[in-house]
Amino acid sequence: MSLYAVVDPATGQTVREYPTATDEQMQAALSAAEKAHREWSRGSTVVERAELLRKVAELHTERRDELAKIIQREMGKPLDQSLGEVDFSAAIYQYYADNAEKFLADEPIDLVEGEGTALIRRNSIGVLIGIMPWNYPYYQVARFAGPNLALGNTIVLKHAPQCPESAAALHQIFTDAGYPEGAYVNVYATNEQIADAIADPRVQGVSLTGSERAGAAVAEIAGRNLKKVVLELGGSDPFIVLSSEDLDATVKAAIEGRFENTGQACNAAKRFIVAEDLYDDFVGRFTAEVLATADGLAPLSSVAAADRLSEQVQQAIAEGATLVSEGDRKGAFFPPAVLTNVSRDSRTYREELFGPVATIYKVRSEDEAVELANDTPFGLGSYVFTTDPDQAYRVADSLEAGMVFVNAVGAEGVELPFGGVKRSGFGRELGKYGIDEFVNKKLIRVS
Repeated sequence: MSLYAVVDPATGQTVREYPTATDEQMQAALSAAEKAHREWSRGSTVVERAELLRKVAELHTERRDELAKIIQREMGKPLDQSLGEVDFSAAIYQYYADNAEKFLADEPIDLVEGEGTALIRRNSIGVLIGIMPWNYPYYQVARFAGPNLALGNTIVLKHAPQCPESAAALHQIFTDAGYPEGAYVNVYATNEQIADAIADPRVQGVSLTGSERAGAAVAEIAGRNLKKVVLELGGSDPFIVLSSEDLDATVKAAIEGRFENTGQACNAAKRFIVAEDLYDDFVGRFTAEVLATADGLAPLSSVAAADRLSEQVQQAIAEGATLVSEGDRKGAFFPPAVLTNVSRDSRTYREELFGPVATIYKVRSEDEAVELANDTPFGLGSYVFTTDPDQAYRVADSLEAGMVFVNAVGAEGVELPFGGVKRSGFGRELGKYGIDEFVNKKLIRVS
């Protein structure tokens, strides 16, 4: 059986298998990418590369219905959210097409001593490996490929084994947009082949979005071979409720923050930390809304994902947590649930719950809320709901996270940097910071 296959999580049916790459195909991909960087990248202008990205954005829009149906088959994403992902991906490519010249313009430096001039010129560094996850098959690629192709780096892209059809569709888009052979190469590679590729002298960097375990393995290989790496890993994002003028609206935001993509988002709200004067009311309203989502909930990405989440929930219950849920587990379909009374000594307390399960905690003060929010190995995103502007900034400054959203969920944008700290990884994607990761900031001083 091939490593790469489309298995519809709604039915468990294997739709199609794709052949895993041979070692010869992997070597050919690296050679093509190295040649494209040497010839195409160094021979093209920022304006020319931006126009190619603009065409990629246009093709996403033209093919949005087809693209959306593909990922609905692959990982069970509801169709409206699949369409939204395609649209957001197109916007990312458009953003870098519109802003590449500005982001990559020479940056003058004022000399402290001596005469002449000095500047920073941003150049590409070469071939990059991209290792992408299954939960956002188009968006994750756009965050990585958009800025780097604008810069002139070339891409060898390994997608998750359950996303081979969307991987092929993306490769076709870059080909149809006019990119030369090797500028963007999709490979159905094994983990061992990717490990060898990271160590290959032709490769200059690697970006991974995925689990802590995968991130640690990739970082180890990259470090041993002196390669730049960007990691976007898991998250257990706090959703802190300190005050509210409209608790129903806050609860609605909490539901949206937890259940987008059936709860399978690294930066989803996962731990709800609520001031004691609002706690009972919040829990009641939130739990009612959670249970009401049961009938229309999409499946998780796979039966294995549902098995893993079930194990974590049962572990929490065994260690004293209280579960409120609605419906029965059926294959990849996991009933939405709320966990309260999760002990800090519980193993589940330290883990990321990747699915439609929320944990809720009561706190007596702002300081306790911040302490609890930071008491996690992760540090990706966070959410703060308060009616006090001073408190909002104070809490935001105190949170150990790469991103803080105040009184809003789903507020990410193409211009806003995305990334985390602690075991959520390092480096940034999107915005002007996303184009500044895999770059040679070359100093040129003329006397």
